[in-house]
Amino acid sequence: MNGWKFRRQSPIDRFIVDFVCHDAKLVIEVDGATHGTADERERDRLRTLVLETCGFHVLRVTNADVYDNLDGVRETILMAIAQPGAV
Repeated sequence: MNGWKFRRQSPIDRFIVDFVCHDAKLVIEVDGATHGTADERERDRLRTLVLETCGFHVLRVTNADVYDNLDGVRETILMAIAQPGAV
């Protein structure tokens, strides 16, 4: 994407992340219906903390956004690369 290389289903620490751009230190997690309960959100929060400890910024997008607003998701990803922490 715009010259940035992303790997799919890549291991980082003890997790397999959905997508990662190592050069930008960006992890993209695509969340579906299994991320709605309090326990699942807490598990996601802890996962994010571990990934951030490894030096990555974590961007979460929903399955619905990927299907219904892919252009918006792309813009959000590119903004996260250009301005880490802004998204």
